[in-house]
Amino acid sequence: MHPILFEAGPVTIYSYGVLLAAAYLLGLWLGVRRAREAGLDGNKVLDLGIWVIIAALVGAKGLLLIVEFDNFTSSREQFFTLMRSGGVFYGGLIAASLTCIYQLRKHKLPLWTSGDLFAPGIALGYMVGRLGCLMAGCCYGKPTQVAWAITFTDPAAAMNVGTPLNVPLHPTQLYESMAGFVILLVLLVIERRGRPYAGRTFWQFVLMYAVSRFIIEFFRGDDRGAVSMFSTSQMISLVLAPLSIVMLAWLGRRAATAATVAAAGPAGRRR
Repeated sequence: MHPILFEAGPVTIYSYGVLLAAAYLLGLWLGVRRAREAGLDGNKVLDLGIWVIIAALVGAKGLLLIVEFDNFTSSREQFFTLMRSGGVFYGGLIAASLTCIYQLRKHKLPLWTSGDLFAPGIALGYMVGRLGCLMAGCCYGKPTQVAWAITFTDPAAAMNVGTPLNVPLHPTQLYESMAGFVILLVLLVIERRGRPYAGRTFWQFVLMYAVSRFIIEFFRGDDRGAVSMFSTSQMISLVLAPLSIVMLAWLGRRAATAATVAAAGPAGRRR
């Protein structure tokens, strides 16, 4: 693909950086727009979004450093490649979630409702961000002979992130981008169907992402750490998927109980 978008003298503009910035801005735009439509304070939500973006950047790089510690600490040159590498999405998601909880309490915004409002924005940002991975050549797939395989030829990709050149690979970046697109559509279509309750959209996002990431990881060819027979991201998925199901069941049951009590009125509550 094209890791380097263009060069202007000593300044090099990388495709990944441009698309990553676009991913964060689009995700923030959609989240703030949905929050304002829901009646939340737009300035507080924007402030929250900026802190979440910072945490996501730091968390993604941090987890990448942890899972590939030996590689990035082997030399000064390898350490500086960390800045050009994409990062681990789960690291960004976890750091952003913790920061989000703190900021929500600070600004006194509703936890699960805010999560529901931002979840489609996260999916949108993920979809665009993975296109940046495709352009950079990072997060590449295993060698394959499938008809839709892609072959990287730009030496900059090999130098920056170790992408194998002239070898047909699974387009795992496109798999993940398409997964983000499908998750986005599903969330927007079903969020008002059935009996909506606070937290449903957010945990549906977590569940769908965990399942899709677990499956796509089998086609990844880059070194990203391993725990037993699974990658680091798969192990996190194995925790988040059942947790999502438990949270959906618990929040749904709690919402149904609250609705029953409200329908009973004062007389029902006195019983």
